[in-house]
Amino acid sequence: MQNASMEEQWLSSHFSGGNQTYLDEMYEAYLADPNSVPEQWRSVFDKLPSINEEVTTDTPHKPVRDHYLLMGKTAKVSADTLAPSIVTDHERKQVRVHQLATAYRFRGHQRAALDPLNLEPRKPVPDLDLKYHGLTEADMDTVFQCANLYIGKKEAPLKEIVAALNETYCSSVGAEFTHIVNTAERRWIEQRMESVRSKPDYSADARKHILERLAAAEGMEKYLGSKYPGTKRFGLEGGESLIPLMDELIQRSGSYGAKEIVIGMAHRGRLNMLVNILGKNPAELFEEFEGKSFLDSGSGDVKYHQGFSSNVMTSGGELHLALAFNPSHLEIASPVVEGSVRARQDRRKDSQGDLVVPVSIHGDAAFAGQGVVMETFQMSQTRAYGTGGTVHIIINNQVGFTTSRQDDARSTEYCTDIAKMVQAPIFHVNGDDPEAVVFVTQLAADYRQQFKRDVVIDLVCYRRRGHNEADEPAMTQPMMYQTIRKHKTTFELYCNSLEEQGFLSRADIKQITDDYRAALESGEHVAKSLVKEPNKELFVDWTPYLNQPVVDDHDTSSDLKALQELAIEINTPPESFPMQRQVNKIIEDRIKMAKGALPLNWGFAETLAYATLIQQGHPVRITGQDVGRGTFVHRHAVWHNQKDGSTLVPLANLSPDQPRFDIYDSFLSEEAVLAFEYGYATTMPNALVVWEAQFGDFANGAQVVIDQFITSGEHKWGRLCGLVMLLPHGYEGQGPEHSSARLERYLQLCAEQNIQVIAPTTPAQVYHMLRRQAMRNLRKPLVVMSPKSLLRHKDAVSTLEELANGRFETVIGETNSDIDPLNVERVVLCSGKVYYDLLDKRVKEEANNVAIVRIEQLYPFPEDRLFEVLRPFKNLKDVVWCQEEPMNQGAWYSSQHHMRRVLHSVGENLYLRYAGRDASASPAAGYMSLHLEQLEKFLNDAILNIQ
Repeated sequence: MQNASMEEQWLSSHFSGGNQTYLDEMYEAYLADPNSVPEQWRSVFDKLPSINEEVTTDTPHKPVRDHYLLMGKTAKVSADTLAPSIVTDHERKQVRVHQLATAYRFRGHQRAALDPLNLEPRKPVPDLDLKYHGLTEADMDTVFQCANLYIGKKEAPLKEIVAALNETYCSSVGAEFTHIVNTAERRWIEQRMESVRSKPDYSADARKHILERLAAAEGMEKYLGSKYPGTKRFGLEGGESLIPLMDELIQRSGSYGAKEIVIGMAHRGRLNMLVNILGKNPAELFEEFEGKSFLDSGSGDVKYHQGFSSNVMTSGGELHLALAFNPSHLEIASPVVEGSVRARQDRRKDSQGDLVVPVSIHGDAAFAGQGVVMETFQMSQTRAYGTGGTVHIIINNQVGFTTSRQDDARSTEYCTDIAKMVQAPIFHVNGDDPEAVVFVTQLAADYRQQFKRDVVIDLVCYRRRGHNEADEPAMTQPMMYQTIRKHKTTFELYCNSLEEQGFLSRADIKQITDDYRAALESGEHVAKSLVKEPNKELFVDWTPYLNQPVVDDHDTSSDLKALQELAIEINTPPESFPMQRQVNKIIEDRIKMAKGALPLNWGFAETLAYATLIQQGHPVRITGQDVGRGTFVHRHAVWHNQKDGSTLVPLANLSPDQPRFDIYDSFLSEEAVLAFEYGYATTMPNALVVWEAQFGDFANGAQVVIDQFITSGEHKWGRLCGLVMLLPHGYEGQGPEHSSARLERYLQLCAEQNIQVIAPTTPAQVYHMLRRQAMRNLRKPLVVMSPKSLLRHKDAVSTLEELANGRFETVIGETNSDIDPLNVERVVLCSGKVYYDLLDKRVKEEANNVAIVRIEQLYPFPEDRLFEVLRPFKNLKDVVWCQEEPMNQGAWYSSQHHMRRVLHSVGENLYLRYAGRDASASPAAGYMSLHLEQLEKFLNDAILNIQ
């Protein structure tokens, strides 16, 4: 060091070990905000190489350190890059002030006064103490730079800085946003919160409006409690701030130009929402309490599952509100809402999500506990399921049914932690501070509008009564309910606050409550801004689909020449689009099929069905795992360029003005995805909406959707839906998880013509089945036992004429012209792939006295058509139902009574017997040898009557 310059000596002294921590702190502060460090140091750090820039050994000056660790990354720094500066104690403290501010942004929410009941004191947060950062009370009057804070000053005493940070991050609002990696989003939140210290100064009119909404929330619950004591209603008492929250969210969204808001929520507060936000007539609700039904048909549902829609006026114009129907599976409505929103956005060509906003209202226990919440978050930024961000609101009662211990309810600090997986900001807010609630609502609405991402409001409140009004909560939460019984309501607390501040008198407050009570008793609408004569253009028109007869036959024929031309068009890739070798062969074969040189296979017929529907004006949407290619390599609706990886979707490029054709490979979810597609299909009546399971039994993971929506939604809520479920099904020796789509479960759910269950066996059948589904105005869910091995089976083929001139056949009789009906002594009834096994067995055994009849539509069961097919067999002695599923599965138990009723009409002495696998706990054998042994046994039974 003797020959070193004075500058180098100074640098060497400042980079000694004793100053290492100080320099790290200073550089971290600079990286966060260059204006937060003294100008001399800013000049020094401005000259540093980027942490990603390599400084070579050719640097002409000696490095002060070969490896200087900054922010977890290493950069080599040369000596002459550092300018001389004098490090003062004030400068060190300036860095520590910046670190204190950062700590508040990170952990201020852990000190915030969020719990209205204050049941458990917040644990100490060391990071927020002055001494943790090397500061003391003696520094409180010292002035520091605060340009990195948004408090309207470039510098301020430390006590003012600390007060601002406490008010912003540790009062009634606790914000979690530092997990967001996007700097612009974090800075935006910091600016919005710090500039008003999380407590904007609302006008007298705004405060009066908040009070009126609270009066409505409390007034509704008190009225129902006095008029219908002990009746279940899952009241909002303790969470009344939800009503001003929703009111503000709707008005704020409308001011941005939104035209629709779709809301999903479970039970808590739903009746209050229906009346005070959506404008349901209170008189109608009271009649429901007294047992009156408003459904013309169907089973109906309880009051707190009902949906509703209405229009309200906002500063941005008229806005349509839709509250989704929901079952008691608390979170399952969330993905249904997303699907409905996406359909509305697609219809409006609202690709950014400006015009339609999804809102999901959750309970704290369900939000933390149910997996579909994660699945719904996971879809939020995907191509297939994105809706431009959802506003999530949690009515955080701090208890789920009877569970209030955190270490029983979840493994995370907050019930909202799951939202961090998609970097959603989380705003915890004390429900007893309605102005803070309105503030975070504005913040959430603005964030969603600005960044088109999910945002969470955690409304921390309580449940004044039990899980329901007949429940005694003190049995399990004695201490909590001792506190609640003494605790004033949110409305009372806010009244006292406004009275103390001189905004309203006690007489004014009484007038507000009396007016609301009078409106309720007179049966008037009590929602603010309700539009009495709504704009019908904001509604989905289901009129053409209502009260349609269930008729199997429908003309789905096409012009042969036009069909050929279309088939060639959708199977001709551009010359500049290199295809993968096997795919190219498949597409070339499809051209031959279109020209009549090859029989048609499944993939050809299916894609041609979609193409013809698009030409006829029907949008088509297909999702599921691997649907672009097809799990079994049969569809190839999406072509992949082998040189640059680009994709081409021929069906989306038929004409410039065609309807939408959307096909998306879904993420690995069944429950949320199927719920989404249900919501989509219930909102887009003219579209063919298809969900395909990778294997049929994977739909097991979505059983809630199937039970509570698809098979029962029409009869519970009057909701029509034309969703198609393609469930690959067939026994090829692939074991218990890849054989059965659990046909028996769907047939068990069939009643009152609620759904359709079909097992098509030819390409022509799937072509006409899909076309019939969209072309008929009948909207019923369609469950398809779709094939696997039949996709390329040599006999499972059709002709172009069968597509052009045919129609869907509910029953296919014997097709071999060499089988004389008068010689037939045995008829084998079957459905699905087993037909081809039976066909092979009959040929092998030359059993020409056996006819094979396929029942393609298992529900609604085509009894009349089956009778027509069986009537020509005048010498029939034996009728067999053959299935490849075990006896306790498949169609046997659910369908035999239909078949027996037909047989009784054909011949009184005819008896239906069973040929198939024995009853089994497992869907299928796991060993190929056992599979083949079982197959041979029941084929012998069916064709030869050898048991």
